[in-house]
Amino acid sequence: MRAKDSATDGSAIAVSGDAPAARGDGPAPRGGSAASDGPVAAGGSAPGSGRTPGDGPAPGGGPTPGGGSARGGPGRSDPHALPTPFALRTGTLLAVLGVAAFSLTFPATAWALTGLGPWSVTTCRVVLAALIAGGALAALRVPVPDRRHWPGLLVVAAGVVVGFPLLTTLALETSTTAHAAVVVGLLPLTTAVFSAVRTGVRPSRVFWAAALAGAAVVIAFAVQQSGGALTTGDLYLFGALVVCAAGYTEGGRLASHMPGWQVIGWALVGCLPLSAPGAALALLGEDVHLGGRAVAGVLWLAAGSQFVGLVVWYRGMAAIGVARASQLQLAQPLLTLVWSVLLLGETLTPAAPIAAVAVLVCIGVTQRARVPAGAARASAPGRTPQAVDRNHPPAGANQDNRP
Repeated sequence: MRAKDSATDGSAIAVSGDAPAARGDGPAPRGGSAASDGPVAAGGSAPGSGRTPGDGPAPGGGPTPGGGSARGGPGRSDPHALPTPFALRTGTLLAVLGVAAFSLTFPATAWALTGLGPWSVTTCRVVLAALIAGGALAALRVPVPDRRHWPGLLVVAAGVVVGFPLLTTLALETSTTAHAAVVVGLLPLTTAVFSAVRTGVRPSRVFWAAALAGAAVVIAFAVQQSGGALTTGDLYLFGALVVCAAGYTEGGRLASHMPGWQVIGWALVGCLPLSAPGAALALLGEDVHLGGRAVAGVLWLAAGSQFVGLVVWYRGMAAIGVARASQLQLAQPLLTLVWSVLLLGETLTPAAPIAAVAVLVCIGVTQRARVPAGAARASAPGRTPQAVDRNHPPAGANQDNRP
């Protein structure tokens, strides 16, 4: 019996479906197994598994308790792996859709401010978005996230649900939409820095060079637009950069453990006990004279910017990595400038198209640079990428965006 129990060629595991390695709840023998902590090459087998290429899944290789399988799962990604070509295409498309939705945020805020005060705009958009998200969560009977996910959700709520909307709305009382959009063009670089610190992803030097160049173009354009002086609105905008970058980074990390729409959905619902009374007080304390533009602006802020845009944005970040996705936002100020002309009648300076071309070049370089995307997928709340149990996918992992 001792010789049989100590077999190292994997044959005992293949016969006995209740062996620890087959269940995924214990270490594999010395030779490894199909349930080992590394992905099995396509058409091949794990070293020492006793299986030949093309054999198919190992016995007992169905879904593991963590939601993965014997051939690998969401929690087994190499922390330094690059996104696959399919993930790169789909993730980039989703992130671009998010950027397009966000580019309308400032024009919609300007419209909303024609009939509401800044506090009313901020709280009403959060309440309406929370009602949309809460309805979806209730209709699909989505379970409440694990306790370990709530600290991250609170960061998302503080950054992208409350902090960024409030600070940018206050800024737009004194700044033009075009100027605010250009200053917020520093958000991609800020998000990349937060991502490097939080998730452990280390993009290449080419990536950082292109990101810094894009940020420099945005800063130079902002200074040229404002006549070289900072305003109170700029201080609000710089504060918005910090809180939003933190929220983006934490939301992108959480989107590898739960669908992106649930990340922003639970963050919005979590704010509802404060945002609902806040909206009532704000509407009573500020002048309200709603018109068509004000209503349209609030509705877009709630449904488009606060919910749908963040859903596709977080999904895209989970697929291609926070750092890579963040650089797509270099195009957001330029899109907002176009909307400010078409929707608000603002005028552009001759420097705008020059800045647009320079920024697009920087975006192209960052998207081609080497940027690992696996660290965000592999990391668990409160852990560094190195501390992740790669034999067990994180609880709640769901990359199919299904509840």
